[in-house]
Amino acid sequence: MAASVRSLLAGRSRLYYGWRIVIGAFFSQIMHSSLLFLSQGLYVVQFEAAFGWSRGAISWAFGLLRIETGLLGPIQGWMIDRFGPRPVMRLGSLLFGGGLVLLGQIQDLWHLFAALTVIAMGTSLAGFLTVNTALAHWFVRKRARAMSVTSIGFASGALVTPVIAWSITTFGWRETAAFSGIVATCVGLLAAQFFRRRPEDMGLNADGVSDEEAARRAAAQRAAGTDYDFTVREAARDRSFWLISSGHGLALLVVGTIPVHLVPHLVERNGWDVAQASLLFPGLMAAQIAGQVSGGIMGDRYSKRMLAGAAMLGHGAGIAVLAFSTSLPAVACAVALHGAAWGMRGPLMMALRADYFGRRRLGQIAGWSNTITAGGSIVGPVYAGLLYDARGDYTLAFLTLGAATAAGSLTFFFARRPPPPVRSAASS
Repeated sequence: MAASVRSLLAGRSRLYYGWRIVIGAFFSQIMHSSLLFLSQGLYVVQFEAAFGWSRGAISWAFGLLRIETGLLGPIQGWMIDRFGPRPVMRLGSLLFGGGLVLLGQIQDLWHLFAALTVIAMGTSLAGFLTVNTALAHWFVRKRARAMSVTSIGFASGALVTPVIAWSITTFGWRETAAFSGIVATCVGLLAAQFFRRRPEDMGLNADGVSDEEAARRAAAQRAAGTDYDFTVREAARDRSFWLISSGHGLALLVVGTIPVHLVPHLVERNGWDVAQASLLFPGLMAAQIAGQVSGGIMGDRYSKRMLAGAAMLGHGAGIAVLAFSTSLPAVACAVALHGAAWGMRGPLMMALRADYFGRRRLGQIAGWSNTITAGGSIVGPVYAGLLYDARGDYTLAFLTLGAATAAGSLTFFFARRPPPPVRSAASS
């Protein structure tokens, strides 16, 4: 029966269905990146001008985007493993789009917190965890490459960010936020249609290989002693779970800070307007894509943990450069370092977890890991905002965040593939 289904699918299209999921995820990630993540700094400037709110207060509000991700992680992981990625993507797309519409209506600071709470739930449910858990089921040997292509979608949102800046300066931030919500909902619901739970449900094998190749892979895994899947409790008992989670969180100190504070930093230091400052994001995109392509290829061939550790040094160096200079060459250097590091490391995070802990309960394992990693993306922008309010500049904030992130490279260097859990060893 499985063979007949496979033959029917092959007759319809030679494209492995997993790549269709990658395409849907690609466009979904463009929306998340351009309409919110890379546009946060644009809105920060507008909120300060319109309402006179402090940089620290606005940073706390945007910190909700990460707090919700951490709190939702375990529940979201269970939902993905229980119901599959498609319904989770649909719910997230509706919340993300609706939250952006609400953002365009805010009048008070608590309105901002409320709108960003809804947005945060949407970006979490339709974002990194759901997308990459789905891809981890559909790809094994090409896992890093598939996740890299999806990450290129997130990077490509930088091409749309200048359009968002132009819309804000031309039509206003309220109108831009509301229209962004409509676009996000439509694109997100369409992308969700591509998602399926597992290739086996469609009579396919991971990576689109033949039954014979799948059997050879299974035999090789049994021979190597890697044909097992961890439970959440078993994963949490292993040091690599904590090392990967901590390293991912330390990377997000910089990844979370740059979108919120880079534009205000350049507007104040160099006298640029938001439209001029937003033109740096296509450069960030180019650096990310270079990192994603190289990371995707090397991640399937070489040590993922060593590549991730090296990328952490790039994150730290990039934001440290911004602490000392905002000249055009310095900003270009910082964007190149941070973008390449982000592009290389990002897709490796879920690929590492899938390699180490298996696919069966990956959603729940990654969801619990999110409660740790979210701390970095909360602390980074809030810390930078509070230090800015206290000192009047970002020098100390950027320098200390860079040092902490660079030191985080050790977490990946010390991580190792865990041994089989005791119950698997006993049963085998």
